[in-house]
Amino acid sequence: MLIFASVVSDPLEKKRNPNIDEALFPRIAEGERAAFSELYQKTSGSVYAYAFSLLKNREEAEDVMQDTFLKLRGAAHLYKPMGKPFAFILTITRNLCLMQLRSRRKQADIPEEDFEKTLGSSEIGDQEDKLVLSAALKLLTQEELEITVLHAVSGMKHREIASLLDLPLSTVLSKYNRSLKKLRRELEGKL
Repeated sequence: MLIFASVVSDPLEKKRNPNIDEALFPRIAEGERAAFSELYQKTSGSVYAYAFSLLKNREEAEDVMQDTFLKLRGAAHLYKPMGKPFAFILTITRNLCLMQLRSRRKQADIPEEDFEKTLGSSEIGDQEDKLVLSAALKLLTQEELEITVLHAVSGMKHREIASLLDLPLSTVLSKYNRSLKKLRRELEGKL
């Protein structure tokens, strides 16, 4: 329902990042399973959605999600508290996705059977979200899709997205608004 709500609701409605306590990282570094589990519970859905939006492949997105958490577990002692733990996590995810794309040497399209399997899977539980995600994957450019998923699913602020993607804030805002308009036009006839 998160994706659907962001497309049909007021674009100025506030979204929230997962509330991640930075104190989890030293606890994870010490091997505390409960801290790692808490971090995973709060962020795994957003990490998967972001990886899937970049890779457009279910299995690769799952692999990157797992690799992200393995890297977090191994590098938790290196985390420096700066008030943006979620951006730290998504930066790791993005770097792993870019490495995956480079190894592929091109950006792959979703095979029809993989697309159908993913949209029918339990990772995307809400029917409206499946409809919006299907439209987004077909209509939006890669950059528009990335910005939309980061804001709508992960709840990142536009300024954080601009920093993560190394884009001007005005570009992020215009691409996000353009994406929402495209999706609204597409979905008007389907709802």
